[in-house]
Amino acid sequence: MSQYTVDVMIPTYKPGQEFAELLPRLLKQTFPIRSIRVVNTGKKFWNPAWEQLSDKIMVEHIQPSEFDHGGTRRAMAESSDADLLLFMTQDAMPADSRLIENLIEPLGEELVGVSYARQLPAGDCDFIERYTRKFNYPEESRIKGREDIPELGIKTFFCSNVCAAYRRDVYEALGGFSRRTIFNEDMILAGRMVQAGYKVAYAAEARVIHSHNYSGLQQFHRNFDLAVSQADNPEVFSQVRSESEGIRLVKNTMGYLLKSR
Repeated sequence: MSQYTVDVMIPTYKPGQEFAELLPRLLKQTFPIRSIRVVNTGKKFWNPAWEQLSDKIMVEHIQPSEFDHGGTRRAMAESSDADLLLFMTQDAMPADSRLIENLIEPLGEELVGVSYARQLPAGDCDFIERYTRKFNYPEESRIKGREDIPELGIKTFFCSNVCAAYRRDVYEALGGFSRRTIFNEDMILAGRMVQAGYKVAYAAEARVIHSHNYSGLQQFHRNFDLAVSQADNPEVFSQVRSESEGIRLVKNTMGYLLKSR
């Protein structure tokens, strides 16, 4: 994959210390990136000093009313002609200098359209969230395709734009991210890829530190938005059920809590 160009896309909102650490880590990756493209919501929250770190950093400011989970990322993809489009969130911290190198390696396989990274818990991560990271992001890499739906169900479509790289040719062939979506733009596109015969790669060696200590209400809202996004895209999700995977997570977490007293 050394001959391919990579642009990193990061939507930001009130970026702080984590983002200030993220930029230098991206610039020190073993695989050289061509640019870091930032779409920042709310110019007053932006620190202009960040742009002085490198001429690879490109920033566009938008208003909160202009942001959309799918539409904003779609516009970012349209602004780039790179071979590989790497989307990240402002709080995803590369665990080492080989993040991009390891993330894009599976994209060398002909049918792999997207590759997403393993998410490790941060130091302040609470007990349950730490287990959830392990449940959703195991130690073993895997390439998932249509043939895995009977075994994996909705997990076949699982992908996360916290850190995910897309092949431009496949991205464009499938129509890119939805123009309007409340949430879940990554799984919607990954699901379309799988249905079209492409594959989704989970690259466990590509690691970012990323976790949240959500309250019960915050987690409920996230799950609600996730359900809405699935209901809004029946052409992708009608063939798989997400309830069974949710029940498995609850049961496994309960077992983990009991075992750990």
